[in-house]
Amino acid sequence: MMRVFRRILGETANAASQLRAVLPDALVGRLELDRLSRVSGSFVDTSLRWRHSDLLFTVPLAGREALVYVLVEHQSSEDPLMAFRMLRYLVRVWDHYLSEHPGVNRLPAVIPLVVHHNRRPWASPTQVMDLLDLDPDVTDAVREYLPRFEFILDDLACLDEQALRARPLTAPVRVTLLLLKIAAGNPGLADDLQRWTDDLRAVLDQPGGVEQFVALLRYIELVGEAPADELHHLVATLGPEAEEAYVTTAEMLRAEGRAEGVARGRAEGVTRGRAGALVQLLILKFGPLPQAVLDTVHAASTDQLETWTASVLTADTLEETLS
Repeated sequence: MMRVFRRILGETANAASQLRAVLPDALVGRLELDRLSRVSGSFVDTSLRWRHSDLLFTVPLAGREALVYVLVEHQSSEDPLMAFRMLRYLVRVWDHYLSEHPGVNRLPAVIPLVVHHNRRPWASPTQVMDLLDLDPDVTDAVREYLPRFEFILDDLACLDEQALRARPLTAPVRVTLLLLKIAAGNPGLADDLQRWTDDLRAVLDQPGGVEQFVALLRYIELVGEAPADELHHLVATLGPEAEEAYVTTAEMLRAEGRAEGVARGRAEGVTRGRAGALVQLLILKFGPLPQAVLDTVHAASTDQLETWTASVLTADTLEETLS
């Protein structure tokens, strides 16, 4: 998911269409979205990159430089602390800006947008104030001293197909948002996409459309559960270019699967070798080993084996070594 989001929304024309569709009209009227430019990098916590993907853009706002920060949440469950996390990410954006512009004493406006695609509508706070553990009367007393931050939410769970069709989006963005809503775990995805063949063809017709189409197919193959023959039939109706892209995607995924299998085999081989070496050291120091110890060693991770191997030198007992 992260790859297709960054691939499709990372194109400035696609991102501009999404921003025109979801940002408030008064703001869109002041943003020069035709001059949108992507900034490289990510500001998401490393431990949360499996859950969040982000994109940052610069854009003129009423004659001044501004930034737009877009984040998509990939998990089926929403993040109840998203308002706080977005505030943290925006501070990182400003830190990055200051490192790139030493000596400035003004910060650019950063417009925060979260794209959410859980099957259930968003129910958590969108502003930091609502996360604070305070009684209402106390909040009123200290409100002016508390951070006032709220992100813009694009809740795809509340977006039906008719509303999605009505959005002024590029075809790649429309299909991406559709897939975010319906693709994961969907065995009937090929049938559902029959209603969207015009948009699928439009993806191919855009500059760089084949690469974007392949990215979308890759996502469909990875998260969907549609039978391969049904999906192949659907793509074939879009023309030879689409079918070639389908074949290319299938070959690419098979190659990645083989490479992953080789890498896994190598890793397992290394682990088995370390387990065998540790068993030999334990036998030399403590004598014959119980079967339970042998089973524990052979089931251990590479990191655990390294720790135990290092402790053999200093431990006085078998139990101490494997503690």
